[in-house]
Amino acid sequence: MPVFGGLKDDTVALLLDTAKAWTLLEGEYFFREKEHGSSMFVLQGGRVAVIKTWEDHDYLIAELARGDCFGEMSLIDLGPRSASVLAMEPCSALEIKAADLQKLYRHSVNEFAMIHMNMGREVSRRLRDTDRTLFKARIEAKEIGGHRVFRRP
Repeated sequence: MPVFGGLKDDTVALLLDTAKAWTLLEGEYFFREKEHGSSMFVLQGGRVAVIKTWEDHDYLIAELARGDCFGEMSLIDLGPRSASVLAMEPCSALEIKAADLQKLYRHSVNEFAMIHMNMGREVSRRLRDTDRTLFKARIEAKEIGGHRVFRRP
């Protein structure tokens, strides 16, 4: 699972010992947009839909599967949930709370930094995908003209 990449076995064991196991049925929510968040989830099985609501309509942003994590933004920026996450089929996941990461910090600052780097990489990957999608949509909508806006010296 990418969020655990580069971590030592004893570190993963420490996180797994403190993580709460979740089992959700199809149609149940892990969390909803705008709720307070202080944990992330690592999907062990099943598929989830990441959904944003706009003007009383729900929009599918992404589908995630085994090995993916979600909810990590609230651990990084301490903000509310930016989207809802709905089980599309029966799911199992591990919840890693901020308190679990503090325990990891006391265990090993280096391992704490590694898991934060992994979360940051995931957020960065998603931001790059969003940037690509937004740029393409703006080009197709002709919001950005076909001429060069910037001339190289």
